Amino acid sequence: MATSISFTPRLALASLSGEADSDWARAGAASAGAAFLGGIALDTASRAAARKLVDRERTEFLPDDPLAFVDRELEALEDAPVQPAFNVRSATAEPIAEAARVCRDRGAYLEINAHCRQAELCAVGCGETLLRDGDRLADYVARASDTGALVGVKVRAEVPGVDLPALSQRLERAGAAFVHVDAMDSESVIADVVAATDLFVIANNGVRDEETVREYVAYGADAVSVGRPSDDPVVLERVRDAVERRLGIEAN
Repeated sequence: MATSISFTPRLALASLSGEADSDWARAGAASAGAAFLGGIALDTASRAAARKLVDRERTEFLPDDPLAFVDRELEALEDAPVQPAFNVRSATAEPIAEAARVCRDRGAYLEINAHCRQAELCAVGCGETLLRDGDRLADYVARASDTGALVGVKVRAEVPGVDLPALSQRLERAGAAFVHVDAMDSESVIADVVAATDLFVIANNGVRDEETVREYVAYGADAVSVGRPSDDPVVLERVRDAVERRLGIEAN
């Protein structure tokens, strides 16, 4: 486990494009220990892809200045009882490092998005395309971690041709501190990543109750995250209670 990553309770709110802002994070802070804002498109190509998503009625954050937006949203959480993080997308490396500096200065984690599978994003080299381009993804991680920011990657399982444990090892060598794994329908991949690395592993997908938390903890997850129901206080309270039983101080 990476000792530099720490939040309590070990429940994170997972980013929801166009929805996961500082107000959303504050609303969930009573139950969650961390909140991953975003995702936010940083460069010209990723922003053009995001506009195409909006054209087909998906929600996206498209401020005029994405880095200023990241800074403002993190500033708004300075007194919030939650560890902030920002999920970012870019088809080029330099904006990743720039966003990392903003996160570093605001005490936030930077999460590189290698997860989204929308065709528009993949066409410009963002999202899960990065899982198949380990050189570029490792470069993104190295550039970001060189700024002094705490850096991780949001990934997904079940991508053909991608050995997720091996890729996670590579990201760890590049300077990643955590990996946020959307397990899809392959929950045991969490155990494979845990066995392969010393990364802080956040398990995502289907986290709703005691049973799902118990399963991911059994596979060795250091924390879990909630995506779509992150605005449902009933679900969050139920998951938080399960996390405190399974990943609380008394369980360690």
